[in-house]
Amino acid sequence: MSQVQNIQWFPGHMTKTKRKIQANLKLVDAVAEIIDARIPISSRNPDLDSIIQNKPRIILMNKCDMADKVQTGRWIEYYRKQNITAIPIDCKSGKGLNNFIPEVKKVLSEKIAQWEAKGMKNRSIHIMIVGIPNVGKSSFINKMAKKESAKVEDRPGVTRGNQWFSIGQGLELLDTPGVLWPKFDDPEVGEKLAFTGAVKDQVMDTELLAFRLLEVMSKYPTPQFIERFKLQDIDLDSTEPYELLEIIGRKRGMLMSGGVVLRVKGRALAVSKGGAFGQDFQG
Repeated sequence: MSQVQNIQWFPGHMTKTKRKIQANLKLVDAVAEIIDARIPISSRNPDLDSIIQNKPRIILMNKCDMADKVQTGRWIEYYRKQNITAIPIDCKSGKGLNNFIPEVKKVLSEKIAQWEAKGMKNRSIHIMIVGIPNVGKSSFINKMAKKESAKVEDRPGVTRGNQWFSIGQGLELLDTPGVLWPKFDDPEVGEKLAFTGAVKDQVMDTELLAFRLLEVMSKYPTPQFIERFKLQDIDLDSTEPYELLEIIGRKRGMLMSGGVVLRVKGRALAVSKGGAFGQDFQG
Protein backbone atom coordinates (compact mmCIF):
# COMPACT_ATOMS: atom_id res chain seq x y z
CA MET A 1 0.00 0.00 0.00
CA SER A 2 1.42 3.42 -0.95
CA GLN A 3 1.98 6.25 1.48
CA VAL A 4 -0.61 8.92 2.10
CA GLN A 5 0.39 11.50 -0.45
CA ASN A 6 1.32 15.18 0.01
CA ILE A 7 0.31 15.83 3.61
CA GLN A 8 1.04 19.54 3.87
CA TRP A 9 -0.58 22.00 6.28
CA PHE A 10 0.87 25.45 6.87
CA PRO A 11 -1.81 28.04 7.73
CA GLY A 12 -0.89 31.68 7.22
CA HIS A 13 -0.73 32.42 10.95
CA MET A 14 2.29 30.09 11.29
CA THR A 15 4.51 32.50 9.38
CA LYS A 16 3.48 35.23 11.82
CA THR A 17 4.15 32.86 14.74
CA LYS A 18 7.72 32.21 13.56
CA ARG A 19 8.35 35.95 13.44
CA LYS A 20 6.93 36.38 16.95
CA ILE A 21 9.09 33.59 18.34
CA GLN A 22 12.17 35.21 16.87
CA ALA A 23 11.20 38.67 18.14
CA ASN A 24 10.38 37.43 21.65
CA LEU A 25 13.60 35.48 22.15
CA LYS A 26 15.18 38.58 23.66
CA LEU A 27 12.53 38.47 26.42
CA VAL A 28 13.41 34.96 27.65
CA ASP A 29 16.36 33.26 29.32
CA ALA A 30 15.80 29.82 27.80
CA VAL A 31 13.52 27.83 25.53
CA ALA A 32 11.60 24.66 26.41
CA GLU A 33 10.83 22.70 23.26
CA ILE A 34 8.04 20.14 23.65
CA ILE A 35 8.17 17.15 21.31
CA ASP A 36 6.18 13.93 20.99
CA ALA A 37 8.20 11.11 22.56
CA ARG A 38 6.66 8.62 20.10
CA ILE A 39 8.07 10.46 17.07
CA PRO A 40 11.06 12.43 18.39
CA ILE A 41 12.44 13.23 14.95
CA SER A 42 9.22 14.00 13.11
CA SER A 43 7.79 16.17 15.89
CA ARG A 44 10.73 18.59 15.93
CA ASN A 45 10.39 21.63 13.70
CA PRO A 46 13.75 21.89 11.85
CA ASP A 47 13.28 25.67 11.50
CA LEU A 48 13.49 26.16 15.27
CA ASP A 49 17.24 25.48 15.39
CA SER A 50 17.98 28.47 13.17
CA ILE A 51 15.50 30.65 15.07
CA ILE A 52 16.58 29.71 18.62
CA GLN A 53 20.30 29.45 17.78
CA ASN A 54 22.42 29.62 20.97
CA LYS A 55 19.64 30.30 23.45
CA PRO A 56 19.73 27.67 26.27
CA ARG A 57 17.23 24.91 25.54
CA ILE A 58 15.48 22.07 27.32
CA ILE A 59 13.63 19.36 25.41
CA LEU A 60 10.47 17.96 26.99
CA MET A 61 9.57 14.54 25.58
CA ASN A 62 5.81 14.56 26.14
CA LYS A 63 3.51 11.53 26.00
CA CYS A 64 6.36 9.36 27.25
CA ASP A 65 3.81 6.89 28.63
CA MET A 66 2.86 6.03 25.03
CA ALA A 67 6.45 5.71 23.81
CA ASP A 68 8.99 2.91 24.09
CA LYS A 69 10.93 3.50 27.34
CA VAL A 70 14.16 2.04 25.95
CA GLN A 71 14.06 4.28 22.89
CA THR A 72 13.19 7.31 25.01
CA GLY A 73 16.26 6.56 27.13
CA ARG A 74 18.38 6.42 23.98
CA TRP A 75 17.12 9.85 22.96
CA ILE A 76 17.82 11.37 26.36
CA GLU A 77 21.41 10.11 26.07
CA TYR A 78 21.63 11.35 22.47
CA TYR A 79 20.69 14.88 23.54
CA ARG A 80 22.96 14.74 26.59
CA LYS A 81 25.93 14.19 24.27
CA GLN A 82 24.89 17.40 22.50
CA ASN A 83 24.78 19.23 25.86
CA ILE A 84 20.99 19.46 25.69
CA THR A 85 18.87 18.40 28.65
CA ALA A 86 15.92 16.18 27.70
CA ILE A 87 13.20 15.20 30.17
CA PRO A 88 10.54 12.52 29.61
CA ILE A 89 7.16 13.84 30.71
CA ASP A 90 3.45 13.10 30.46
CA CYS A 91 1.30 16.20 30.70
CA LYS A 92 -1.91 14.29 31.38
CA SER A 93 -0.69 12.41 34.44
CA GLY A 94 1.97 14.94 35.46
CA LYS A 95 4.73 12.35 35.26
CA GLY A 96 8.20 13.91 35.15
CA LEU A 97 6.99 17.50 35.52
CA ASN A 98 8.57 17.87 38.97
CA ASN A 99 11.96 17.64 37.22
CA PHE A 100 11.34 20.69 35.05
CA ILE A 101 12.10 23.56 37.44
CA PRO A 102 15.24 21.92 38.94
CA GLU A 103 16.57 21.20 35.44
CA VAL A 104 15.86 24.76 34.28
CA LYS A 105 17.81 26.14 37.24
CA LYS A 106 20.64 23.70 36.54
CA VAL A 107 20.82 24.71 32.87
CA LEU A 108 20.81 28.40 33.84
CA SER A 109 23.03 28.02 36.91
CA GLU A 110 25.78 30.29 35.54
CA LYS A 111 23.31 33.01 34.62
CA ILE A 112 21.59 32.76 37.99
CA ALA A 113 24.96 33.10 39.73
CA GLN A 114 25.69 36.20 37.65
CA TRP A 115 22.33 37.73 38.57
CA GLU A 116 22.89 37.04 42.26
CA ALA A 117 26.38 38.57 42.08
CA LYS A 118 24.73 41.74 40.79
CA GLY A 119 22.23 41.69 43.63
CA MET A 120 19.32 40.30 41.57
CA LYS A 121 18.53 37.35 43.85
CA ASN A 122 14.79 37.43 43.14
CA ARG A 123 14.97 37.89 39.40
CA SER A 124 12.31 35.85 37.58
CA ILE A 125 13.36 33.23 35.06
CA HIS A 126 11.57 33.55 31.73
CA ILE A 127 11.08 30.45 29.58
CA MET A 128 9.55 30.31 26.11
CA ILE A 129 7.47 27.20 25.33
CA VAL A 130 7.64 26.11 21.69
CA GLY A 131 6.60 23.09 19.66
CA ILE A 132 4.44 21.82 16.82
CA PRO A 133 0.62 21.95 17.01
CA ASN A 134 -1.17 19.63 19.44
CA VAL A 135 2.04 18.40 21.09
CA GLY A 136 0.93 19.39 24.60
CA LYS A 137 2.18 22.94 25.21
CA SER A 138 -1.03 24.22 26.81
CA SER A 139 -1.46 21.03 28.85
CA PHE A 140 2.10 21.42 30.13
CA ILE A 141 1.51 25.02 31.16
CA ASN A 142 -1.76 24.18 32.91
CA LYS A 143 -0.12 21.39 34.88
CA MET A 144 2.82 23.56 35.87
CA ALA A 145 0.58 26.52 36.79
CA LYS A 146 -1.87 24.14 38.54
CA LYS A 147 -4.85 25.78 36.86
CA GLU A 148 -6.72 25.82 33.58
CA SER A 149 -5.05 28.95 32.23
CA ALA A 150 -4.10 27.98 28.70
CA LYS A 151 -6.81 26.73 26.37
CA VAL A 152 -6.50 23.01 25.69
CA GLU A 153 -8.22 21.06 22.92
CA ASP A 154 -7.37 17.80 21.16
CA ARG A 155 -6.82 19.47 17.83
CA PRO A 156 -4.01 21.52 16.32
CA GLY A 157 -4.07 25.29 15.98
CA VAL A 158 -5.90 26.25 19.17
CA THR A 159 -3.38 28.64 20.74
CA ARG A 160 -3.09 31.72 18.51
CA GLY A 161 -1.48 34.39 20.69
CA ASN A 162 1.53 34.64 23.01
CA GLN A 163 0.65 34.55 26.73
CA TRP A 164 2.69 34.71 29.95
CA PHE A 165 2.01 32.33 32.88
CA SER A 166 3.57 32.29 36.34
CA ILE A 167 4.27 28.78 37.67
CA GLY A 168 5.88 29.66 40.98
CA GLN A 169 9.46 29.40 42.28
CA GLY A 170 10.35 32.47 40.26
CA LEU A 171 9.55 31.02 36.83
CA GLU A 172 7.34 32.51 34.14
CA LEU A 173 6.40 30.71 30.92
CA LEU A 174 5.69 32.34 27.57
CA ASP A 175 3.22 30.23 25.60
CA THR A 176 3.41 30.33 21.80
CA PRO A 177 1.14 28.85 19.11
CA GLY A 178 2.21 25.58 17.55
CA VAL A 179 4.15 25.98 14.35
CA LEU A 180 4.96 23.55 11.56
CA TRP A 181 7.28 24.16 8.62
CA PRO A 182 6.23 24.97 5.05
CA LYS A 183 7.08 21.62 3.42
CA PHE A 184 7.64 18.09 4.69
CA ASP A 185 10.53 16.92 2.53
CA ASP A 186 10.15 13.38 3.85
CA PRO A 187 6.58 12.06 3.27
CA GLU A 188 6.95 9.78 6.31
CA VAL A 189 7.32 12.86 8.51
CA GLY A 190 3.99 14.20 7.26
CA GLU A 191 2.39 10.83 7.89
CA LYS A 192 3.63 10.57 11.45
CA LEU A 193 2.50 14.10 12.23
CA ALA A 194 -0.92 13.22 10.83
CA PHE A 195 -1.04 9.95 12.80
CA THR A 196 -0.44 11.77 16.08
CA GLY A 197 -2.75 14.74 15.51
CA ALA A 198 -0.43 17.60 14.53
CA VAL A 199 -2.22 18.05 11.20
CA LYS A 200 -5.91 18.91 10.95
CA ASP A 201 -8.21 16.02 10.00
CA GLN A 202 -10.02 18.32 7.55
CA VAL A 203 -7.05 18.40 5.17
CA MET A 204 -6.70 14.61 4.95
CA ASP A 205 -8.53 11.46 3.90
CA THR A 206 -8.72 10.09 7.44
CA GLU A 207 -9.91 6.66 6.33
CA LEU A 208 -6.90 6.24 4.05
CA LEU A 209 -4.75 7.55 6.88
CA ALA A 210 -6.15 4.85 9.19
CA PHE A 211 -5.30 2.16 6.64
CA ARG A 212 -1.77 3.49 6.30
CA LEU A 213 -1.34 3.68 10.08
CA LEU A 214 -2.37 0.06 10.48
CA GLU A 215 0.09 -0.92 7.77
CA VAL A 216 2.92 0.84 9.65
CA MET A 217 1.94 -0.50 13.07
CA SER A 218 1.65 -4.04 11.71
CA LYS A 219 5.31 -3.88 10.70
CA TYR A 220 6.30 -2.98 14.27
CA PRO A 221 3.68 -4.76 16.39
CA THR A 222 4.12 -4.09 20.09
CA PRO A 223 2.43 -6.06 22.88
CA GLN A 224 0.37 -2.95 23.66
CA PHE A 225 -0.87 -2.72 20.06
CA ILE A 226 -1.82 -6.41 20.01
CA GLU A 227 -3.56 -6.21 23.37
CA ARG A 228 -5.45 -2.98 22.72
CA PHE A 229 -7.03 -4.26 19.52
CA LYS A 230 -7.27 -7.94 20.58
CA LEU A 231 -5.17 -9.18 17.67
CA GLN A 232 -3.61 -12.21 19.37
CA ASP A 233 -5.25 -14.57 16.87
CA ILE A 234 -4.50 -12.50 13.77
CA ASP A 235 -1.60 -13.13 11.38
CA LEU A 236 -0.54 -9.55 10.74
CA ASP A 237 1.91 -10.48 7.99
CA SER A 238 -0.87 -11.83 5.79
CA THR A 239 -3.65 -9.41 6.70
CA GLU A 240 -4.22 -6.34 4.52
CA PRO A 241 -4.81 -2.97 6.23
CA TYR A 242 -8.37 -2.74 4.87
CA GLU A 243 -9.15 -6.18 6.30
CA LEU A 244 -7.41 -5.37 9.58
CA LEU A 245 -9.50 -2.22 10.06
CA GLU A 246 -12.65 -4.31 9.57
CA ILE A 247 -11.41 -6.85 12.12
CA ILE A 248 -10.61 -4.15 14.68
CA GLY A 249 -13.97 -2.48 14.12
CA ARG A 250 -15.83 -5.73 14.79
CA LYS A 251 -13.73 -6.66 17.80
CA ARG A 252 -14.42 -3.25 19.34
CA GLY A 253 -18.13 -3.39 18.53
CA MET A 254 -18.02 -0.37 16.24
CA LEU A 255 -20.94 -1.46 14.09
CA MET A 256 -23.74 0.40 12.36
CA SER A 257 -27.11 -1.04 11.42
CA GLY A 258 -26.81 -4.15 9.30
CA GLY A 259 -23.50 -5.10 10.93
CA VAL A 260 -21.49 -2.64 8.82
CA VAL A 261 -18.26 -1.54 10.46
CA LEU A 262 -18.09 2.17 11.30
CA ARG A 263 -14.91 3.56 9.76
CA VAL A 264 -12.45 4.89 12.31
CA LYS A 265 -10.49 8.13 12.00
CA GLY A 266 -6.76 7.64 11.68
CA ARG A 267 -5.94 9.68 14.78
CA ALA A 268 -8.28 7.58 16.93
CA LEU A 269 -6.09 4.58 16.18
CA ALA A 270 -2.85 6.49 16.61
CA VAL A 271 -3.24 7.14 20.31
CA SER A 272 -2.82 3.52 21.36
CA LYS A 273 0.13 2.86 23.64
CA GLY A 274 3.27 1.27 22.35
CA GLY A 275 5.32 3.79 20.38
CA ALA A 276 5.05 1.75 17.19
CA PHE A 277 6.92 4.15 14.94
CA GLY A 278 10.22 2.29 15.01
CA GLN A 279 11.76 4.05 12.00
CA ASP A 280 11.73 7.40 13.83
CA PHE A 281 14.73 6.45 16.01
CA GLN A 282 18.36 7.18 15.32
CA GLY A 283 20.99 4.52 14.89
